[in-house]
Amino acid sequence: QLQTSGGGLVQAGGSLRLSCAASGLTFNTRAMAWFRQAPEKDREFVAVVRSDRNARYRDSVKGRFTVSRDNAKNAVYLQMNSLKPEDTAVYYCAAARYGTIWSELTNQNRFDYWGQGTQVTVSS
Repeated sequence: QLQTSGGGLVQAGGSLRLSCAASGLTFNTRAMAWFRQAPEKDREFVAVVRSDRNARYRDSVKGRFTVSRDNAKNAVYLQMNSLKPEDTAVYYCAAARYGTIWSELTNQNRFDYWGQGTQVTVSS
């Protein structure tokens, strides 16, 4: 129900745009987030955008990544600029459970729909 695309191999300093298309769920009222998991590391929060388009980011991507959504298309995007090797990971989009409050939106346990993940590799 969440289809992720847009990953790939890019050199450091380059850009990628990830897309996530939702189906079969009430998209417009859910917060949508991006998480990532690097090899041998835990999955971590990257960015989230609420239905009102308010967004928040992990500190290491602020100023480089932008999360956005298009409610008409049931889609969420992650524009990633100035990529670094440490951004290398599998990126997942996720839809938050109903009633999740703002402070909980970095907690992956508050998300009940997940995309299949897309690999992003940044070479140095």
